[in-house]
Order: sequence, then structure tokens, then C-alpha cells
Amino acid sequence: MATDGNGGGGTAGQGGGCEPELSDSLKTFGAVLKALREEADLTQEQFAPLVRYSAAYIAKIEQGKRFPPRELLDRSEEALGAVAARVLKAAARSLTRKAGLATWFRQWAGIEEEAISLYSYECAVIPGLLQPEPYIRALFDRRLPPLAEEQFEQQVTARLERQRLLRERPNSTFSFIVEQALLDRRLAGTEVTRALLSSLLDVGRLRNVEIQIMPLVQEDHAGFEGPLYLAETAENRWVGYVEAHDCSMLITDPKAASAMLQRYGKMRSQALSHQATASLLEQMRGAL
Repeated sequence: MATDGNGGGGTAGQGGGCEPELSDSLKTFGAVLKALREEADLTQEQFAPLVRYSAAYIAKIEQGKRFPPRELLDRSEEALGAVAARVLKAAARSLTRKAGLATWFRQWAGIEEEAISLYSYECAVIPGLLQPEPYIRALFDRRLPPLAEEQFEQQVTARLERQRLLRERPNSTFSFIVEQALLDRRLAGTEVTRALLSSLLDVGRLRNVEIQIMPLVQEDHAGFEGPLYLAETAENRWVGYVEAHDCSMLITDPKAASAMLQRYGKMRSQALSHQATASLLEQMRGAL
């Protein structure tokens, strides 16, 4: 089943706030981690700070819903002991042999949940974290191949659930650059567009969120290579992510991530300011 991605259609085997399909290898790793944690007589709430992740994130790894980050393996020895750490690393090796689309996005979803900074540039669809429910439903209603009703509702619920990140992580910074053309398109009609504009204005008032519109006419535009996502980890390491038609890629190479960060920085200077964006959104809503 296709699951939620950052944009509109979602990609095969991906998950955003949506829980991806569980692979046997991820479920096995999660079961091993849980057994080792319980053997050490630690609850998830006790174990999580020892490896510097949230209890909710550890729970998802143990359920096989998130790909375990490399740092978890490195930190597990201090929390669980040397023997347990070797067992955990052995279990993790089976995951690398089954890398694929689901693996890519599970890794990104975990990074996203723990990121201290998250940057997004979109030119095809409003970023998933900013989509109000009417817009989400309009997107999934247009997805091809069509979703079954149960899948449809799961996708909608999942994406709305994922948006809690914006308010649950007030100390994380979120930056979004969105092409004006996506708003002028009026996808699904006036009412959906009005809901979208109102939602963008509301979310843009959060102190940890910055939304910038890239104007229709911009002769100096650094975003011609397409959408991109960037996250800064708790270790101040930058990771990139891109997705397109039913495919996605996690970018961990420091040079490649640095190049993406440079492009994003340039686009921030080319887009309307946060204040000018809010004024434009108000004007567009008033013109509907």
C-alpha cells in the first residue's frame, strides 16, 4: 500500500506521519531492541534519554515503524552493555540488505521527528506539514491509482497526525518556501483554497515556523532543480531528502547536503519575507 510522503500523492512504501507498512526485518529489529531493553530492566521512558531520543520515537522503533538511526546503535552500548550492543548491531545488519523506498522514508521520518531544524522547498504541492484537511482530502481524492476508502481515511488521518510536530516541538525551527503558483492554482476550488490560505496564516503565526512565498516572477531563482527537504539533527548534522513520482532518496553525504543547504539559503533571500508573505496571503484570501 502506498503511504504518506511529504507531498501530495505519497510514495510506494513511504510514511510521513502515516505508519508505513511493516517489514519483517524492521519488526524483528524492534523486537530485539525491546527484549534487550527489558532485560536491562529499563522502561521506554528510562531508556530514551540514555540514547538521547524521545520515548515516543523509541516506541515506534520497537514496533517496527521507524528505521533505527545509526546513532542509536552507537549509544546503545552505554545504556544496555557491550553484549547487548553487539546483538543489536547484528540485528541492524539485516536491515541494510533490504534497503528500499520504505527504508528511505522510515529513516527520514525518524530524522524529521527529532530534527532541531527542518527546511522545505516545494514547487509541486503544498508541503505535507502545512496542508489543512480539505486540501489533504483533495490531493488524495486525485491520487492515481485511486485509494480504497480505508486507505484514503488512513492517509488523511496520518498526515494530520504528523502535523503535530509543528506544535509539539516548539524549540525546533521550521522553514517553508512555497511557490506562489501553488496558491494561484486554486486546487479543488475556492473553498479549499480559502481553507489553505487561512491555515497558512494560522501556522505562520507560530514562533518556530517561517513561511515564505516565492513570487511568480523571480528572475534569479535557485530552486530550478526541484523540491528539497533538509533536516538538522541533534548532533548538528544536515541530512537531505527528495521525493518525486513514487520514489524517494535520503541524502546523507555531507557535500551533497551542504550543496542543498546553499541552494535553500539562496532561495530564502529570493523569496518574499515572512511578513510580506503574510500580507500576500491576506490579500489572496480577500480576493477569493
